Amino acid sequence: MHVLDEIVAHKRKEVAAQKERVPVKALEQSPFFTTPSFSLRQFLLQSGKSGIIAEFKRRSPSKGDINPGASVEQVTMGYIEAGASALSILTDESFFGGKHADLSEARKCNACPILRKDFIVDEYQIVEAKSIGADAILLIAACLEKAQLRQLAQTAAALGLEVLMEVHAEEELDHWSPEIRLLGVNNRNLKTMAVSTQTSIEMFGSMPTEVLAISESGINDPAVIVELKDIGYKGFLMGEHFMQDAAPEKKCREFIELLRALEDLLKNAIA
Repeated sequence: MHVLDEIVAHKRKEVAAQKERVPVKALEQSPFFTTPSFSLRQFLLQSGKSGIIAEFKRRSPSKGDINPGASVEQVTMGYIEAGASALSILTDESFFGGKHADLSEARKCNACPILRKDFIVDEYQIVEAKSIGADAILLIAACLEKAQLRQLAQTAAALGLEVLMEVHAEEELDHWSPEIRLLGVNNRNLKTMAVSTQTSIEMFGSMPTEVLAISESGINDPAVIVELKDIGYKGFLMGEHFMQDAAPEKKCREFIELLRALEDLLKNAIA
């Protein structure tokens, strides 16, 4: 079984069990449920920001433990202070070592958009995302049928949540629908698990013009972000490059400082 298929099969069982434990009405009682959302799209378009969506991730199926003891508060606040535009929080526990409390903790100490990074296969998870403090959700085209993805996107919009649709290959772009205004290209090949930002470069021309384009995975060089910005990308989801360091927030700061220095150098050269 493909690793993504394994994750999705497990997630469906997990969600079914969670529905039994915590009904939707209980989720709707959360104080976060009535809190206005921050717009991920608007924050990524703000001038003077890096465009980086900095991710908090403890482990991954391919790498195992990355930084299991990291502090959510320290890392996420450090990310934003360093100049990140937004946060991404892994909430899958079985495969990524995340938990709902990680996102809620990040919400309490950061006034910025937070993406719930998980494998969403059911509308229940969208209500759940709102209840734990998320502003946006990830919908992975490879995990969902086209009609199901659109229905989930509409449910999210009704709750005031933005949707980042993730694709890994050009053929998955047919899952897009107009209510989805954030489109991410994951640079990881799901068959080989190899990562190459060339995937983002090659796919940009086929993306709908209405969307804000985000490149995900494999970004570890400020020069790559400069190249992707020049093509038209506005967002850059980075996690492992930061989280594998003992102090992810410092690694993020150093990266953004190098990015800004490079962008200033190029501006001066053009001038």
